[in-house]
Amino acid sequence: MPAPATGPQARPQQGTPVGLALVRDAEVLGAEPFFHEFIAGMERVLVPLGVPVLLQVVATVQQAADRMRAWARHGQVQGVILIDLLPGDERVALVTRSGLPCVVIGDPVTAGGLPAVWTQDDVAMEGVVAELVAAGHTHLGHVAGPAQMAHTIIRRRTFEAAAAGHGVRTTTFEGDYSEAAGVRAITALAALSDRPTAVVFDNDVMALGALHETGRLGLSVPADLSLIAWDDSALCQLAVPPLSAVSHDVQELGELVGHALAGALSGAPAGTVKAPPARLVVRGSL
Repeated sequence: MPAPATGPQARPQQGTPVGLALVRDAEVLGAEPFFHEFIAGMERVLVPLGVPVLLQVVATVQQAADRMRAWARHGQVQGVILIDLLPGDERVALVTRSGLPCVVIGDPVTAGGLPAVWTQDDVAMEGVVAELVAAGHTHLGHVAGPAQMAHTIIRRRTFEAAAAGHGVRTTTFEGDYSEAAGVRAITALAALSDRPTAVVFDNDVMALGALHETGRLGLSVPADLSLIAWDDSALCQLAVPPLSAVSHDVQELGELVGHALAGALSGAPAGTVKAPPARLVVRGSL
């Protein structure tokens, strides 16, 4: 397949997909509503243009890079979406060398000059910490996503800096977006003599695992412990008690990425689109 056309007269190639090589454990992906909603939002924009989305789930970053090389070598896709990048990620250089149109879901620094849609996780985390402090919490917990991911680093650093700015203490736990990670965090937290009174989780599945474990351990939510999820899926709203969540419209994010990718396929100049930052929605767990 010839390289995609560029310039003002370029158009997406109907019938040729754009690729998303997603590094995820299959079990975690099956339980995580985020990507179902995200891809639905992208397809709302791209499918009417005749551009399907090709999703490939892989186990490692290296496998994702290998898959993208194969896509480019065999002309199987006309563009790619990059998400959950690492600092200095090899996939950025790979896409740049290949010339494939691309959109990064991430901060502009990690995107390395590629078109990006940035969810402003730093702004959202600053707002969450401020609201928790205003609610009277003086010791905050954070259950982070995979430690090597750039957006995890941004959230963790912002959480710690914002808490320090308000003069409150922090305890951080490592997670991997799985329900089991939420259970492990609460088990570790329950063993502390001086534990946080509010915990922010980097996704909804970990928060739900934590909620189930608090009941098993005899902790009351929110009387003993407040729980806050990130990504406000229907699972948060149906939980008992309903989970407070750092909420943004994931399908709208997918639409923003779809429009950005359509622009990249048409030769539009690289730039960064800032999605509206997520905001804390208070429910029964806070």
